[in-house]
Amino acid sequence: MRVAITGMGAVSPIGLSAGELADGLLEGRCGVRQAPWADPNDPVPNFYGAVDDRFDPRHWMDDRVIEGCDPFAWFSIAASEQALAQSGLLGSLDPLRTAVVHGTSMGGLNSLMGAQAAYDAHGMAAVSPKTMIKIWSNMAASQICMRHALHGPSLTVSTACASSLDAMGTAARFLESGVCDVALVGATEGGYPTPGYRSDPPFEPVTQAAGRGYGMSTPSADPRRAMLPFAADRSGIVSGDGSVWFVLESEAHARARGVDVLAWLRGHGTLSDSHHPSSPEPNGTWEARAMELAQADAGVSATEVQALVAHATGTPKGDTAEIRAINRVFVDDAGRDDLLVTACKGHTAHTGASAGGVNLVAIIDAMHRGRLTNINGTTVPDPEIRFDAVLHEPRSVDLEIAQINAFGFGGQNASIIVTRDR
Repeated sequence: MRVAITGMGAVSPIGLSAGELADGLLEGRCGVRQAPWADPNDPVPNFYGAVDDRFDPRHWMDDRVIEGCDPFAWFSIAASEQALAQSGLLGSLDPLRTAVVHGTSMGGLNSLMGAQAAYDAHGMAAVSPKTMIKIWSNMAASQICMRHALHGPSLTVSTACASSLDAMGTAARFLESGVCDVALVGATEGGYPTPGYRSDPPFEPVTQAAGRGYGMSTPSADPRRAMLPFAADRSGIVSGDGSVWFVLESEAHARARGVDVLAWLRGHGTLSDSHHPSSPEPNGTWEARAMELAQADAGVSATEVQALVAHATGTPKGDTAEIRAINRVFVDDAGRDDLLVTACKGHTAHTGASAGGVNLVAIIDAMHRGRLTNINGTTVPDPEIRFDAVLHEPRSVDLEIAQINAFGFGGQNASIIVTRDR
């Protein structure tokens, strides 16, 4: 596999473009803050990683689109437009040779929850007549196709928190097979609350309440230590919103345009863990296999990979499995105790389906700027770690080959390999 990445865009808790996101990762910004729906009298902290409150959908779309979309589609439109602009393809896409592949776990679920709250409080008259066209998971991809009059494949991938990397892999297969020349690829989660979206009555998303009830949330009272990837004292997840999009092109198409290639997508591995709905196999057996599949697809070995951005959710079980998987693939099998490993969720919170996209922005930026973000908030690493975890501050690097992981509920394991243009 050799697919060009020529544009990227982002809407996140720490920045409203891929550049701002990358800057935020290097500067140690933290998007974790008190959830807007939190009861100020509740002694238990309730944190959330909402999109940067400077986001204004009116900058990107007209009122008709705003009113007909859930905010997850707003975020997707904005981030995909940024990626197209950077690639130089904005306004010049071939409508029959361009694919759109989007990943999401929740889709427009926030609009559904808001409609239910309005119905329960005020009856049918309070429910938006556009509710049904807001809530479907495919609507972000569909809105982008309508915006650019595209008639190529339009697919929505839903593999939980692995969705972004599986969307990348799916789009790359389209390009490699000759189905299309260009693919807009992204992943998005969330949409409540954000400026421009108001609910009557205000509500706490039941998904957040359910997560706390399931024991996923951190008990920390300090937002900067609420999510601690790979830390010895990690305690849980802080959920967040985000959308990250990329422009992928076949090598021939990118070379013919003479465009600058940000990085090359070289390999994709995906499989089912098949262990438990929310917990990975404890030894990381199948996470390791996903990494090996990505390396095999790329034609590289573990000895060649210089850095890895881990999924690293800050949960006791999830991080243990991934640490063991990395130890096995890189340290036990390849003798790579010098492998640089970082993670982004201490900066952004866990942005669900888009988390792998955040990791990809971090790696592409590191390839160009020579600085790899550190694991924010984590000071004492898990004692099982036998690789070089990037702690305390960013690391100077010269990266040519890197790996990215994204693992999700239901045993969705995905990994990709990217390389710098050579």
